[in-house]
Amino acid sequence: MADCDQFTTILQSQQKNLFNMDPAQVPNLYKQQRGPPKIKNKNPAPIQITAEQILREAKERQEAAKKAPRQKISDLEELSEYRLRKRKEFEDTIRRNRLNIGSWLKYAAWEESQKELNRARSVYERALDVDSRNVTLFIKYTEMEMKSRNVNHARNLFDRAVTLLPRVDQFWYKYTYMEEMLGNVASARQIFERWMQWEPDESAWNSYIKMEKRYDEIDRARAIYERFVNVHPEPKNWLKWIKFEEEQNNLEKCREIFSHAIETLGDDHMDQKIFIAFAKFETRLKEFERARVIYKYALEKLPRSKSESLYNAYTQFEKQYGDKDGIEDVVVGKRRAQYEEELKTNPKNYDIWFDYARLEENAGDSEKVREIYERAIAQMPPTQEKRFWRRYIYLWIYYALYEELEAMDYERTRQIYQECIKLIPHKKFTFAKIWLLYAQFEVRQLDLQAARKTLGHAIGLCPKDKLFKGYIELELQLREFDRCRILYTKYLEHNPANCYAWIKFAELERMLGDYDRCRAIFELGVEQPILDMPELLWKAYIDFEFSEDEFNKTRLLYERLLEKTGHVKVWISFAQFELNADEGDREAAVERARNVFEKAYDNMKEKELKEERVLLLESWKEFESNNGTQEMLSAVEAKMPKVVKKRRKVEETEGQGVVWEEYFDYIFPDDQAQQPNFKLLAIAHAWRSQQNELQNQSSSS
Repeated sequence: MADCDQFTTILQSQQKNLFNMDPAQVPNLYKQQRGPPKIKNKNPAPIQITAEQILREAKERQEAAKKAPRQKISDLEELSEYRLRKRKEFEDTIRRNRLNIGSWLKYAAWEESQKELNRARSVYERALDVDSRNVTLFIKYTEMEMKSRNVNHARNLFDRAVTLLPRVDQFWYKYTYMEEMLGNVASARQIFERWMQWEPDESAWNSYIKMEKRYDEIDRARAIYERFVNVHPEPKNWLKWIKFEEEQNNLEKCREIFSHAIETLGDDHMDQKIFIAFAKFETRLKEFERARVIYKYALEKLPRSKSESLYNAYTQFEKQYGDKDGIEDVVVGKRRAQYEEELKTNPKNYDIWFDYARLEENAGDSEKVREIYERAIAQMPPTQEKRFWRRYIYLWIYYALYEELEAMDYERTRQIYQECIKLIPHKKFTFAKIWLLYAQFEVRQLDLQAARKTLGHAIGLCPKDKLFKGYIELELQLREFDRCRILYTKYLEHNPANCYAWIKFAELERMLGDYDRCRAIFELGVEQPILDMPELLWKAYIDFEFSEDEFNKTRLLYERLLEKTGHVKVWISFAQFELNADEGDREAAVERARNVFEKAYDNMKEKELKEERVLLLESWKEFESNNGTQEMLSAVEAKMPKVVKKRRKVEETEGQGVVWEEYFDYIFPDDQAQQPNFKLLAIAHAWRSQQNELQNQSSSS
């Protein structure tokens, strides 16, 4: 009643929230009000129970519950009743599901335990009528007969099994084992022969061979091996046969088997293990030359991907039994096979051909080197584009150099150069290197006419600057200056804008002492409307006149050049010339140089070239500091500009608005004097600096 009164009180206190609560929460509310139960004794129990103990006891109780009570049979009548009841249970089970082979097996096993073999046989036979190809039924049936020592019954069952299921190896194994245990070896052999007619797997053949070896029937085992390798010609089976013959010390037969294995397997199914075993067999017999021949033959036959272990074995063999040349042959052969594999993947990889040819050159076999080069040059580039031909053309060059320098076959070298020249599509592109190398080869053969003819043909067919340079250099070495003049003339007719040709032609005439011709060549050069590098030609012309102390002519050249271009460097160079022109009066030279600087400054100022004016003033300042007075130096320094940072508009876009960038500008005092705004700006700067000075003084005091 007290609890009811308390619960009523709780309900009255919480009546405002009860209408919004789930009815299932009302008991929980009551428990919360009462609080958790109080524990009086919190000390640990004297005997602790672990989780392992609980699980172990639970398992023991379950096993005890599963065990049926033992039943004791006291007389024959109870035994008959028991058997009748069990048979009825088994028959009912089989009647419900005839296809459940497990029920048949339990039934037969129970009959066997009761020593009722006839009934057990009947059960097995009935089961075989249901599933005549069930392996487990046959196995249990035969095991029952063998345990009961009914050999003939077991033999008949095995005959039935192997006839019905010849591909089940378990029947054959048990059948032969039973006959062998009974000492009936002839019957076991006969069973093996029946089995072998079905060509079973390797373990069956090995069992047959082991049985014959147990009874020292060597000839029979050898005959079985011969049949075995014909059915299963895998390399490991051949090696087993060879090992068997080697154990019998029949060495010639081993060699015969090795040879027969190599012929039977062929190139498609050959394995490196056969060759390795063959070579090691010969090595054990101290037949080192035979082993070496086998290794080399195998390396030639097998591809690189299938002969890694073979190479390692051969290398190890040569290290143990070979000399230095033999080891080098192994290394060369290994690299050769690697190159061949890479070339099969990409025959136009010219870098591999270079390495391959260099390998053969180091080996010293000239025929092999020629073969590699011939195979390499046969791999022409796929398209007529020069970038694909650059590496390819070096194969021809290396081939020709090898024939000339190593093989010393000069006629073959000439043929290589000629074939290479015929192969190049000169109308699209050419290679000046091959023409020049061919001409130099003819010069080394003392056939100058052939060399000139070759280079002349090259210039006529595909004129290039490099061809002209090489031909002229050759004639210069031969001191044929008239030919050099003709070649320079042809060169300039081909490319009149080439300043290099004009300069070299003039240098030739100067070297020969014909200054008028040299000057005429320079004049023709500078008068050309188009030049690739005119500054070099003018510089060479001016240096020539200056070196000949022709100062007036040099001065005129500078003036002509300034008419064409008013570059600041030309003005500075002109001023340096006036300073260095040694005409006997140093002060006059300084004054002429100063006049050049002044003209240059006025010219730059007129053209509004600010950066060029800065460069000029720096050079002028250096000139005055070295050669002028302090007054002139101060005057030049007064012309130096101020550097200011400004902003200018770069672009204007709709989304981003106006984009500005900062840049540095130069403000020259001369420009400020001409514009009144600059004067006002200068006054403002002076006032600002004065205010800064006054502020610094007040802060320091």
